[in-house]
Amino acid sequence: MPDISILDAGLALAMVLALAGGLLSFLSPCVLPVVPPYLAYISGVSVSEMTAGPEARRRILVPALFFVLGLSTIFLILGFAASKLGIFFLTNQEWFNRIAGLIVITFGLHFLGVFRIPFLMREARIDAGDQGGSALGAFILGLAFAAGWTPCNGPILSGILTMVAREADVSRGLFLMAIYSIGLGLPFLLCAVFITRAMGLMKRLRPHMRKIEIAMGALLVLVGLLLFTSSLSILSGWMLDAMDRLGIPLLG
Repeated sequence: MPDISILDAGLALAMVLALAGGLLSFLSPCVLPVVPPYLAYISGVSVSEMTAGPEARRRILVPALFFVLGLSTIFLILGFAASKLGIFFLTNQEWFNRIAGLIVITFGLHFLGVFRIPFLMREARIDAGDQGGSALGAFILGLAFAAGWTPCNGPILSGILTMVAREADVSRGLFLMAIYSIGLGLPFLLCAVFITRAMGLMKRLRPHMRKIEIAMGALLVLVGLLLFTSSLSILSGWMLDAMDRLGIPLLG
C-alpha cells in the first residue's frame, strides 16, 4: 500500500487525467470491439455461451480478474521505470516539458483527424499461445496484451507515463499507474460480470467510435498543452483553492 501522504492536492489533477486516460483507453476502437473475444478466449467460453446463464458468467470472472492483473503488472513496471527516470527529467525539466508536450499534442492531433500518423494505424498483437480457460493463462495473456499493446492506444499511455516521470517519485508514479489501470481494468471486469448488458452496450457504442476517438485526441492535446506550458502544477493549485472554497476536504 502506498503511503497515504502521497495523496496531496498536487496529485489530484494527474489522478483525474490518469483515470480518464484509462477509461478512454478501454472505450477506444482498439480495445472495446475485442473485449467479448478476449473474454471468450481467456475463459474458454464461446461468445454465444457467455450469455447463456450464471454458470458461464462465473467461469468468465476469475480469468478476467487475472487478465487485468497481468496487464496492470506491466503498467506498474512501466510506471516504476518512468519514475526512476524522473530525476533526470527534473534536471532538464523545461526542455523535457516542451518536447514531451509537443509529442503528446501530435498524438492528440492524430486522433482528432488533423493528420494521420501511419504507425498508429496498425495493431500490434502478441500470440500468447493456447491459454484459454485458466487463471495463469489469463494472467500471461494480460502481460502479453499490455506488452504488445495496440499502437493506437500507446499515445494515451505515453501521456500518462510522461506525467509519472514528472513526479520523480516512485510511490506517486506507481499510484498514478494504478489509477490508470483501474480506469482500463475495472470496465473490463464489469463487462465480465454483466456480460449480457455489456454486449448490448458495446453494440450501441459502436457507431460512436469516432466521437470516442475525438475525446481521446482532446485529452491528449490538453495533457500536451499542460506539459508544454508547465501548467500542470499551476492548475493543480487552482483545483486545491477551488475545492477548499467549496469545503471539500483533501488529503495531504
